[in-house]
Amino acid sequence: MESEQIKALVERQRAWFRTGATLPVEGRKKALRALREAVEQFEKPLCDALKADLGKSPSESYMCEIGLVKSEISYLLRHVGRFAGEKRVRTPLAQYVSRSFEKPSPYGVALIMSPWNYPVLLTLDPLADALAAGNTAVVKPSAYSPNVSRVIRELVESAFPAEHVAVVTGGREENAALLEQKFDVIFFTGSQAVGKTVMAKAAEHLTPVTLELGGKSPCVVDESANIPLAARRIVFGKFLNCGQTCVAPDHILCHSAVKDKLMAELKKQISAQFGAEPLQNQNYGKIVNAKHFDRLLGLMDEKKVVCGGQSAPEELRIAPTILDNVTWDDPVMGEEIFGPILPILTWKSLGEVVEAVQSHPSPLALYIFSSDKRNIETLKSRLSFGGGCVNDTIIHLATSAMGFGGVGESGMGAYHGKRGFDAFSHVKSMVDKKTFLDLPMRYQPYTKGKDTLIRMFLK
Repeated sequence: MESEQIKALVERQRAWFRTGATLPVEGRKKALRALREAVEQFEKPLCDALKADLGKSPSESYMCEIGLVKSEISYLLRHVGRFAGEKRVRTPLAQYVSRSFEKPSPYGVALIMSPWNYPVLLTLDPLADALAAGNTAVVKPSAYSPNVSRVIRELVESAFPAEHVAVVTGGREENAALLEQKFDVIFFTGSQAVGKTVMAKAAEHLTPVTLELGGKSPCVVDESANIPLAARRIVFGKFLNCGQTCVAPDHILCHSAVKDKLMAELKKQISAQFGAEPLQNQNYGKIVNAKHFDRLLGLMDEKKVVCGGQSAPEELRIAPTILDNVTWDDPVMGEEIFGPILPILTWKSLGEVVEAVQSHPSPLALYIFSSDKRNIETLKSRLSFGGGCVNDTIIHLATSAMGFGGVGESGMGAYHGKRGFDAFSHVKSMVDKKTFLDLPMRYQPYTKGKDTLIRMFLK
Protein backbone atom coordinates (compact mmCIF):
# COMPACT_ATOMS: atom_id res chain seq x y z
CA MET A 1 0.00 0.00 0.00
CA GLU A 2 1.37 3.41 -0.99
CA SER A 3 1.94 6.20 1.54
CA GLU A 4 -0.94 8.28 0.19
CA GLN A 5 -3.29 5.29 0.41
CA ILE A 6 -2.29 4.76 4.03
CA LYS A 7 -2.88 8.42 4.80
CA ALA A 8 -6.31 8.27 3.17
CA LEU A 9 -7.16 5.12 5.15
CA VAL A 10 -6.29 6.77 8.46
CA GLU A 11 -8.31 9.86 7.58
CA ARG A 12 -11.25 7.68 6.58
CA GLN A 13 -11.15 5.85 9.91
CA ARG A 14 -10.87 9.11 11.84
CA ALA A 15 -13.88 10.54 10.05
CA TRP A 16 -15.91 7.43 10.83
CA PHE A 17 -14.80 7.43 14.47
CA ARG A 18 -15.97 11.03 14.84
CA THR A 19 -19.50 10.01 13.87
CA GLY A 20 -19.72 8.17 17.23
CA ALA A 21 -20.43 4.85 15.52
CA THR A 22 -17.97 2.92 17.72
CA LEU A 23 -19.19 4.29 21.07
CA PRO A 24 -22.33 2.27 21.99
CA VAL A 25 -21.53 -0.80 24.07
CA GLU A 26 -23.84 -2.95 21.96
CA GLY A 27 -21.89 -1.90 18.88
CA ARG A 28 -18.65 -2.92 20.56
CA LYS A 29 -20.12 -6.30 21.45
CA LYS A 30 -21.28 -6.72 17.87
CA ALA A 31 -17.75 -6.06 16.67
CA LEU A 32 -16.31 -8.57 19.13
CA ARG A 33 -18.82 -11.21 18.03
CA ALA A 34 -17.94 -10.53 14.41
CA LEU A 35 -14.26 -11.02 15.21
CA ARG A 36 -14.95 -14.25 17.09
CA GLU A 37 -17.08 -15.63 14.25
CA ALA A 38 -14.37 -14.75 11.73
CA VAL A 39 -11.71 -16.50 13.84
CA GLU A 40 -13.89 -19.61 13.97
CA GLN A 41 -14.56 -19.45 10.24
CA PHE A 42 -10.86 -19.06 9.40
CA GLU A 43 -9.50 -21.54 11.96
CA LYS A 44 -8.24 -24.05 9.39
CA PRO A 45 -6.66 -21.42 7.07
CA LEU A 46 -4.97 -19.90 10.12
CA CYS A 47 -3.62 -23.30 11.21
CA ASP A 48 -2.38 -24.01 7.68
CA ALA A 49 -0.68 -20.61 7.54
CA LEU A 50 0.96 -21.11 10.94
CA LYS A 51 2.26 -24.46 9.74
CA ALA A 52 3.68 -22.86 6.60
CA ASP A 53 5.33 -19.91 8.37
CA LEU A 54 6.49 -21.48 11.65
CA GLY A 55 5.91 -25.23 11.39
CA LYS A 56 3.31 -25.15 14.16
CA SER A 57 1.05 -28.16 14.63
CA PRO A 58 -2.74 -27.69 14.73
CA SER A 59 -2.71 -28.51 18.46
CA GLU A 60 -0.10 -25.88 19.27
CA SER A 61 -1.77 -23.36 16.94
CA TYR A 62 -5.06 -23.67 18.79
CA MET A 63 -3.62 -23.92 22.32
CA CYS A 64 -1.21 -21.00 22.00
CA GLU A 65 -2.88 -18.73 19.46
CA ILE A 66 -6.43 -19.27 18.23
CA GLY A 67 -7.85 -20.57 21.50
CA LEU A 68 -6.31 -17.73 23.50
CA VAL A 69 -7.80 -15.17 21.11
CA LYS A 70 -11.25 -16.69 21.52
CA SER A 71 -10.81 -16.73 25.29
CA GLU A 72 -9.88 -13.02 25.32
CA ILE A 73 -12.90 -12.14 23.18
CA SER A 74 -15.22 -14.15 25.44
CA TYR A 75 -13.83 -12.37 28.51
CA LEU A 76 -14.33 -8.97 26.92
CA LEU A 77 -17.89 -9.78 25.87
CA ARG A 78 -18.74 -10.65 29.48
CA HIS A 79 -17.19 -7.53 30.97
CA VAL A 80 -17.12 -4.75 28.37
CA GLY A 81 -20.35 -3.21 29.66
CA ARG A 82 -18.83 -2.77 33.11
CA PHE A 83 -15.47 -1.63 31.73
CA ALA A 84 -17.11 1.05 29.58
CA GLY A 85 -19.39 2.38 32.32
CA GLU A 86 -18.83 5.42 34.46
CA LYS A 87 -17.21 4.72 37.82
CA ARG A 88 -18.28 6.92 40.69
CA VAL A 89 -15.57 8.05 43.10
CA ARG A 90 -15.62 9.87 46.41
CA THR A 91 -16.23 13.60 46.28
CA PRO A 92 -14.34 15.74 48.84
CA LEU A 93 -16.46 17.81 51.21
CA ALA A 94 -15.14 21.03 49.67
CA GLN A 95 -16.97 20.13 46.42
CA TYR A 96 -20.32 19.63 48.12
CA VAL A 97 -22.86 19.09 46.47
CA SER A 98 -21.63 17.18 43.42
CA ARG A 99 -21.00 13.78 41.88
CA SER A 100 -17.44 12.78 40.90
CA PHE A 101 -16.85 10.04 38.37
CA GLU A 102 -14.42 8.58 35.84
CA LYS A 103 -15.55 7.96 32.28
CA PRO A 104 -13.49 5.76 29.92
CA SER A 105 -13.37 7.00 26.34
CA PRO A 106 -11.70 5.44 23.28
CA TYR A 107 -8.61 7.17 21.98
CA GLY A 108 -9.80 7.05 18.37
CA VAL A 109 -7.74 5.53 15.55
CA ALA A 110 -5.36 2.84 16.81
CA LEU A 111 -2.31 1.39 15.08
CA ILE A 112 -1.51 -2.21 16.03
CA MET A 113 1.88 -3.51 14.86
CA SER A 114 2.40 -7.21 15.54
CA PRO A 115 5.34 -9.65 15.34
CA TRP A 116 5.88 -12.92 13.50
CA ASN A 117 6.40 -15.39 16.35
CA TYR A 118 2.75 -15.56 17.49
CA PRO A 119 1.22 -13.74 14.54
CA VAL A 120 -2.40 -14.66 15.23
CA LEU A 121 -2.45 -14.15 18.99
CA LEU A 122 -0.38 -10.98 19.03
CA THR A 123 -2.43 -9.40 16.26
CA LEU A 124 -5.97 -10.32 17.20
CA ASP A 125 -5.66 -10.07 21.00
CA PRO A 126 -4.84 -6.35 20.99
CA LEU A 127 -7.37 -5.85 18.18
CA ALA A 128 -10.08 -7.31 20.43
CA ASP A 129 -9.02 -4.95 23.23
CA ALA A 130 -9.10 -1.97 20.87
CA LEU A 131 -12.58 -2.86 19.61
CA ALA A 132 -13.89 -3.36 23.15
CA ALA A 133 -12.61 0.09 24.06
CA GLY A 134 -14.48 1.60 21.07
CA ASN A 135 -11.63 2.41 18.69
CA THR A 136 -11.10 1.93 14.99
CA ALA A 137 -7.89 0.10 14.12
CA VAL A 138 -5.25 -0.21 11.43
CA VAL A 139 -3.50 -3.55 11.81
CA LYS A 140 0.03 -4.17 10.51
CA PRO A 141 1.11 -7.83 10.77
CA SER A 142 4.71 -8.89 10.24
CA ALA A 143 6.21 -9.45 6.81
CA TYR A 144 8.17 -12.40 8.28
CA SER A 145 4.96 -14.46 8.56
CA PRO A 146 3.45 -13.75 5.12
CA ASN A 147 0.99 -16.63 5.03
CA VAL A 148 -0.57 -15.67 8.35
CA SER A 149 -0.62 -12.00 7.33
CA ARG A 150 -2.56 -12.89 4.17
CA VAL A 151 -5.14 -14.92 6.10
CA ILE A 152 -5.53 -12.22 8.76
CA ARG A 153 -6.21 -9.70 6.04
CA GLU A 154 -8.89 -11.96 4.56
CA LEU A 155 -10.34 -12.58 8.02
CA VAL A 156 -10.58 -8.88 8.88
CA GLU A 157 -12.00 -7.90 5.49
CA SER A 158 -14.70 -10.55 5.88
CA ALA A 159 -15.79 -9.13 9.24
CA PHE A 160 -15.32 -5.35 9.13
CA PRO A 161 -15.57 -2.38 6.78
CA ALA A 162 -12.21 -0.70 6.20
CA GLU A 163 -13.30 2.42 8.08
CA HIS A 164 -13.60 0.27 11.22
CA VAL A 165 -10.72 -2.19 10.90
CA ALA A 166 -8.20 -2.45 8.08
CA VAL A 167 -5.05 -4.53 7.51
CA VAL A 168 -1.94 -3.13 5.88
CA THR A 169 0.53 -5.78 4.74
CA GLY A 170 4.08 -5.33 3.52
CA GLY A 171 7.50 -4.63 4.99
CA ARG A 172 9.66 -1.74 6.09
CA GLU A 173 8.28 0.78 3.62
CA GLU A 174 4.74 0.24 4.88
CA ASN A 175 5.94 0.36 8.49
CA ALA A 176 7.67 3.68 7.84
CA ALA A 177 4.63 5.11 6.05
CA LEU A 178 2.33 4.10 8.90
CA LEU A 179 4.58 5.69 11.52
CA GLU A 180 4.51 8.97 9.63
CA GLN A 181 0.74 9.21 10.22
CA LYS A 182 -0.89 10.72 13.28
CA PHE A 183 -2.59 7.92 15.19
CA ASP A 184 -4.36 8.39 18.50
CA VAL A 185 -2.68 5.38 20.11
CA ILE A 186 -0.02 2.90 18.99
CA PHE A 187 0.32 -0.67 20.21
CA PHE A 188 3.59 -2.37 19.20
CA THR A 189 4.91 -5.86 19.89
CA GLY A 190 8.41 -6.71 18.71
CA SER A 191 12.09 -6.09 19.27
CA GLN A 192 13.60 -3.42 21.47
CA ALA A 193 15.40 -1.86 18.49
CA VAL A 194 12.20 -1.37 16.49
CA GLY A 195 10.35 -0.38 19.65
CA LYS A 196 12.72 2.59 20.04
CA THR A 197 11.92 3.68 16.49
CA VAL A 198 8.18 3.37 17.12
CA MET A 199 8.44 5.43 20.29
CA ALA A 200 10.53 8.11 18.57
CA LYS A 201 8.03 8.47 15.71
CA ALA A 202 5.09 8.47 18.14
CA ALA A 203 6.75 11.28 20.07
CA GLU A 204 6.54 13.53 17.01
CA HIS A 205 2.74 13.47 17.36
CA LEU A 206 2.70 13.03 21.17
CA THR A 207 0.91 9.73 20.57
CA PRO A 208 0.61 7.38 23.56
CA VAL A 209 2.23 3.97 23.06
CA THR A 210 2.13 0.50 24.53
CA LEU A 211 5.36 -1.38 23.85
CA GLU A 212 5.58 -5.14 24.35
CA LEU A 213 9.24 -5.98 23.84
CA GLY A 214 11.49 -8.78 25.08
CA GLY A 215 14.70 -9.51 26.95
CA LYS A 216 16.67 -12.33 28.52
CA SER A 217 14.12 -13.91 30.87
CA PRO A 218 15.85 -15.97 33.58
CA CYS A 219 14.62 -19.19 35.13
CA VAL A 220 15.88 -19.56 38.71
CA VAL A 221 16.10 -23.07 40.19
CA ASP A 222 17.14 -23.46 43.84
CA GLU A 223 18.05 -26.56 45.81
CA SER A 224 14.53 -26.94 47.25
CA ALA A 225 12.84 -27.22 43.82
CA ASN A 226 10.93 -30.26 42.59
CA ILE A 227 13.54 -31.01 39.94
CA PRO A 228 11.66 -33.53 37.75
CA LEU A 229 8.58 -31.27 37.57
CA ALA A 230 10.75 -28.18 37.07
CA ALA A 231 12.51 -29.83 34.13
CA ARG A 232 9.21 -30.85 32.55
CA ARG A 233 7.77 -27.35 32.75
CA ILE A 234 10.99 -25.60 31.70
CA VAL A 235 11.31 -27.81 28.61
CA PHE A 236 7.70 -27.05 27.69
CA GLY A 237 8.11 -23.29 28.06
CA LYS A 238 11.55 -23.05 26.49
CA PHE A 239 11.05 -25.16 23.37
CA LEU A 240 7.45 -24.21 22.59
CA ASN A 241 7.50 -22.61 19.13
CA CYS A 242 11.20 -23.56 18.97
CA GLY A 243 12.01 -21.05 21.66
CA GLN A 244 10.62 -18.19 19.56
CA THR A 245 8.49 -16.91 22.43
CA CYS A 246 9.01 -13.50 24.03
CA VAL A 247 8.52 -14.94 27.52
CA ALA A 248 10.40 -18.21 26.98
CA PRO A 249 13.00 -18.98 29.65
CA ASP A 250 16.12 -17.53 28.06
CA HIS A 251 18.56 -19.21 30.44
CA ILE A 252 18.62 -21.14 33.70
CA LEU A 253 20.26 -19.86 36.88
CA CYS A 254 20.60 -23.11 38.82
CA HIS A 255 21.93 -23.78 42.30
CA SER A 256 25.19 -25.68 41.86
CA ALA A 257 24.06 -28.46 44.23
CA VAL A 258 21.23 -29.56 41.92
CA LYS A 259 22.65 -28.71 38.48
CA ASP A 260 23.62 -32.27 37.53
CA LYS A 261 20.22 -33.61 38.58
CA LEU A 262 18.43 -30.86 36.67
CA MET A 263 20.56 -31.46 33.58
CA ALA A 264 19.69 -35.16 33.58
CA GLU A 265 15.99 -34.42 33.96
CA LEU A 266 16.05 -31.80 31.19
CA LYS A 267 17.57 -34.33 28.79
CA LYS A 268 14.96 -36.88 29.84
CA GLN A 269 12.13 -34.40 29.26
CA ILE A 270 13.37 -33.33 25.83
CA SER A 271 13.25 -36.97 24.78
CA ALA A 272 9.85 -37.51 26.43
CA GLN A 273 8.22 -34.44 24.87
CA PHE A 274 9.88 -34.35 21.44
CA GLY A 275 11.17 -37.88 20.89
CA ALA A 276 14.67 -39.34 20.63
CA GLU A 277 15.11 -37.46 17.34
CA PRO A 278 13.26 -34.13 17.66
CA LEU A 279 14.09 -33.10 14.08
CA GLN A 280 11.94 -36.01 12.91
CA ASN A 281 8.99 -34.84 15.02
CA GLN A 282 6.51 -33.14 12.69
CA ASN A 283 4.87 -31.38 15.64
CA TYR A 284 8.13 -29.60 16.44
CA GLY A 285 8.29 -26.30 14.58
CA LYS A 286 10.97 -24.44 12.66
CA ILE A 287 12.94 -21.21 12.77
CA VAL A 288 11.13 -18.41 10.96
CA ASN A 289 13.81 -17.68 8.33
CA ALA A 290 17.42 -18.28 7.30
CA LYS A 291 18.64 -15.06 8.93
CA HIS A 292 17.49 -16.12 12.37
CA PHE A 293 18.57 -19.72 11.76
CA ASP A 294 22.16 -18.63 11.02
CA ARG A 295 22.14 -16.23 13.98
CA LEU A 296 21.15 -19.03 16.36
CA LEU A 297 23.81 -21.41 15.05
CA GLY A 298 26.32 -18.64 15.67
CA LEU A 299 25.33 -18.53 19.35
CA MET A 300 26.10 -22.23 19.94
CA ASP A 301 29.55 -23.15 21.20
CA GLU A 302 29.93 -26.79 20.16
CA LYS A 303 32.27 -27.47 23.09
CA LYS A 304 29.50 -26.52 25.52
CA VAL A 305 26.65 -28.49 23.92
CA VAL A 306 25.57 -31.30 26.25
CA CYS A 307 22.27 -32.13 24.55
CA GLY A 308 20.98 -31.53 21.03
CA GLY A 309 22.85 -29.20 18.73
CA GLN A 310 21.69 -30.91 15.53
CA SER A 311 20.21 -28.81 12.75
CA ALA A 312 18.53 -29.23 9.37
CA PRO A 313 19.35 -26.14 7.25
CA GLU A 314 17.04 -27.09 4.41
CA GLU A 315 14.11 -27.16 6.85
CA LEU A 316 15.34 -24.33 9.13
CA ARG A 317 15.12 -26.61 12.15
CA ILE A 318 17.34 -26.78 15.21
CA ALA A 319 16.98 -29.50 17.82
CA PRO A 320 16.34 -28.55 21.46
CA THR A 321 19.81 -27.75 22.74
CA ILE A 322 21.33 -27.40 26.21
CA LEU A 323 24.60 -25.61 26.89
CA ASP A 324 26.65 -26.19 30.06
CA ASN A 325 29.62 -24.37 31.60
CA VAL A 326 28.28 -21.09 30.22
CA THR A 327 29.46 -17.70 31.50
CA TRP A 328 28.10 -14.19 31.05
CA ASP A 329 30.94 -13.58 28.58
CA ASP A 330 29.68 -16.16 26.09
CA PRO A 331 27.95 -14.82 22.93
CA VAL A 332 24.77 -16.71 23.85
CA MET A 333 24.45 -14.52 26.96
CA GLY A 334 24.99 -11.28 25.08
CA GLU A 335 21.55 -11.08 23.43
CA GLU A 336 18.04 -12.47 23.69
CA ILE A 337 18.29 -16.01 22.30
CA PHE A 338 14.79 -16.36 20.85
CA GLY A 339 15.43 -19.92 19.79
CA PRO A 340 15.77 -23.52 21.07
CA ILE A 341 19.07 -23.02 22.91
CA LEU A 342 19.09 -23.24 26.72
CA PRO A 343 22.25 -22.18 28.60
CA ILE A 344 22.71 -23.18 32.23
CA LEU A 345 24.64 -21.03 34.69
CA THR A 346 25.15 -21.87 38.37
CA TRP A 347 25.13 -20.03 41.67
CA LYS A 348 25.75 -20.82 45.36
CA SER A 349 24.05 -17.95 47.17
CA LEU A 350 20.80 -16.21 46.33
CA GLY A 351 22.62 -12.91 46.44
CA GLU A 352 24.46 -13.94 43.28
CA VAL A 353 21.12 -14.36 41.51
CA VAL A 354 19.88 -10.98 42.69
CA GLU A 355 23.09 -9.29 41.58
CA ALA A 356 23.10 -11.04 38.19
CA VAL A 357 19.52 -10.08 37.36
CA GLN A 358 19.83 -6.53 38.71
CA SER A 359 22.98 -5.90 36.67
CA HIS A 360 21.18 -6.60 33.39
CA PRO A 361 18.14 -4.95 31.75
CA SER A 362 14.80 -5.79 33.37
CA PRO A 363 13.48 -8.95 31.68
CA LEU A 364 9.97 -9.44 30.34
CA ALA A 365 9.54 -12.55 32.52
CA LEU A 366 11.17 -14.31 35.44
CA TYR A 367 10.52 -17.86 36.63
CA ILE A 368 11.22 -19.22 40.09
CA PHE A 369 11.36 -22.95 40.87
CA SER A 370 11.53 -23.35 44.63
CA SER A 371 9.76 -24.65 47.72
CA ASP A 372 11.50 -22.08 49.92
CA LYS A 373 9.06 -19.28 50.68
CA ARG A 374 11.83 -16.91 51.73
CA ASN A 375 13.71 -17.37 48.47
CA ILE A 376 10.52 -16.89 46.47
CA GLU A 377 9.63 -13.71 48.36
CA THR A 378 13.15 -12.32 47.98
CA LEU A 379 13.16 -12.78 44.21
CA LYS A 380 9.60 -11.50 43.77
CA SER A 381 10.28 -8.39 45.82
CA ARG A 382 13.82 -7.37 44.94
CA LEU A 383 13.92 -8.01 41.20
CA SER A 384 12.35 -5.92 38.43
CA PHE A 385 10.61 -7.92 35.69
CA GLY A 386 7.41 -7.76 33.67
CA GLY A 387 5.69 -10.83 35.11
CA GLY A 388 6.30 -14.51 35.63
CA CYS A 389 5.50 -17.71 37.47
CA VAL A 390 6.43 -19.62 40.57
CA ASN A 391 7.07 -23.27 39.72
CA ASP A 392 5.96 -22.95 36.10
CA THR A 393 6.75 -21.07 32.91
CA ILE A 394 4.90 -18.76 30.46
CA ILE A 395 1.34 -19.51 31.65
CA HIS A 396 0.97 -16.10 33.29
CA LEU A 397 0.17 -14.60 29.88
CA ALA A 398 -2.75 -16.97 29.32
CA THR A 399 -5.27 -15.26 31.60
CA SER A 400 -7.42 -12.28 30.77
CA ALA A 401 -7.96 -11.53 34.46
CA MET A 402 -4.57 -9.83 34.85
CA GLY A 403 -2.39 -7.67 32.67
CA PHE A 404 0.61 -8.75 30.67
CA GLY A 405 3.48 -6.39 29.90
CA GLY A 406 7.09 -5.47 30.42
CA VAL A 407 9.06 -2.97 32.46
CA GLY A 408 12.07 -0.86 31.55
CA GLU A 409 13.80 -2.23 28.47
CA SER A 410 11.26 -5.06 28.18
CA GLY A 411 8.36 -2.70 27.49
CA MET A 412 5.83 -0.26 28.87
CA GLY A 413 2.13 -0.63 29.46
CA ALA A 414 0.14 -3.85 29.65
CA TYR A 415 -2.84 -5.52 28.06
CA HIS A 416 -5.27 -8.47 28.32
CA GLY A 417 -8.76 -8.08 29.74
CA LYS A 418 -9.32 -4.89 31.71
CA ARG A 419 -5.72 -3.79 31.23
CA GLY A 420 -6.14 -4.21 27.49
CA PHE A 421 -9.32 -2.14 27.55
CA ASP A 422 -7.44 0.52 29.52
CA ALA A 423 -4.52 0.49 27.08
CA PHE A 424 -6.86 1.72 24.33
CA SER A 425 -8.85 4.12 26.53
CA HIS A 426 -8.46 7.55 28.05
CA VAL A 427 -10.18 7.95 31.42
CA LYS A 428 -11.88 11.34 31.82
CA SER A 429 -12.13 12.58 35.40
CA MET A 430 -15.32 14.62 35.83
CA VAL A 431 -17.34 16.44 38.47
CA ASP A 432 -21.06 16.98 38.03
CA LYS A 433 -21.73 20.02 40.26
CA LYS A 434 -25.31 20.64 41.34
CA THR A 435 -26.92 24.05 40.88
CA PHE A 436 -29.12 24.35 43.94
CA LEU A 437 -26.21 25.15 46.28
CA ASP A 438 -23.09 27.24 45.69
CA LEU A 439 -20.57 27.57 48.51
CA PRO A 440 -19.19 31.15 48.46
CA MET A 441 -15.83 30.53 50.14
CA ARG A 442 -13.85 30.09 46.89
CA TYR A 443 -14.89 33.44 45.45
CA GLN A 444 -13.22 36.78 46.04
CA PRO A 445 -13.15 38.95 48.00
CA TYR A 446 -11.31 36.66 50.42
CA THR A 447 -12.01 37.11 54.13
CA LYS A 448 -10.87 35.63 57.40
CA GLY A 449 -14.10 33.69 57.63
CA LYS A 450 -13.62 32.20 54.17
CA ASP A 451 -9.99 31.32 55.01
CA THR A 452 -11.16 29.51 58.13
CA LEU A 453 -13.67 27.48 56.13
CA ILE A 454 -11.12 26.62 53.42
CA ARG A 455 -8.62 25.46 56.05
CA MET A 456 -11.32 23.39 57.70
CA PHE A 457 -12.16 21.61 54.41
CA LEU A 458 -8.61 21.28 53.04
CA LYS A 459 -6.38 19.54 55.54
